[in-house]
Amino acid sequence: MTSDVVTTTPKSAATATGDQTALTVDDVTVRLGGRTVLDHVSFSLTAGEFTGLIGSNGAGKTTLFKVILGLQPTTSGSVRVGSGRRTHKDIGYVPQKFLLDPDMPLRGRDLIALGLDGQRLGVPLPSKTRRARVEEMVEAVDAGGFADARVGRLSGGEQQRILIAHALISRPQLLLLDEPLANLDLRAAQDVVGLLSRIATEQRIAVLISAHEMNPLLPVMDRIVYLAAGRAASGTVDEVVRSEVLSELYGHHVDVLRVHGRVIVVAGTGHDEHVPDEQAEHHHAGEGPPPVEIVE
Repeated sequence: MTSDVVTTTPKSAATATGDQTALTVDDVTVRLGGRTVLDHVSFSLTAGEFTGLIGSNGAGKTTLFKVILGLQPTTSGSVRVGSGRRTHKDIGYVPQKFLLDPDMPLRGRDLIALGLDGQRLGVPLPSKTRRARVEEMVEAVDAGGFADARVGRLSGGEQQRILIAHALISRPQLLLLDEPLANLDLRAAQDVVGLLSRIATEQRIAVLISAHEMNPLLPVMDRIVYLAAGRAASGTVDEVVRSEVLSELYGHHVDVLRVHGRVIVVAGTGHDEHVPDEQAEHHHAGEGPPPVEIVE
């Protein structure tokens, strides 16, 4: 089975509206240690589009991000960012884990500024242009109230805003965020999702955010890439999150329930319980889904 379970073509939509294609993933397969981690994955994103990359642990989300970032070679297929000439400035990236020492004398705005020239050796010379760009990013993520505080002492939601600004300051075409909502409370997660949606629209940046749960993203998500055992279905939420589509993706029957505005995907035996993280982490992609999986 390949990734064309559902594949609408954003490229044609982009042509019709004049939008630019920011990312094209074309029939990507990755095999590691004799097993298939990504299996003929295809989708594309246009400028200003907010897309959720949804899947459980072991589905292939991290490997897909590594492929897009150029850190993981493909077994077959290709990835194109924008016009095809990928540089470090074309992609902004917010990692899932970023350890910050509370006592490190690094302010929020200092970390943001490193997104401009952190890859260079030496201390950057101060300039009006550099300061203005940093201040623009501080305002873009509503970080004015804490940009001068030590970044290691900020709350999880505040740190996420600083990291997003750090990723945006180079004016990328594509912004990747690896599980940015994982350690946030409900209010902070809603704030970050709203911020990312606004940035995608105002700055015409394609945003791809990985998550276990799709529900926090539903109010703003233009498209969804749903990964299961290395295979993918992409399109709008209504096109992809349907029983017949996900059943084909998983290779067995899947129920899609809509309760009080929330979507619950029940794969496997249908028991009302989550798979323990340790079980999912040891589950090998390409061997089918775990016995029970609920993706909300």
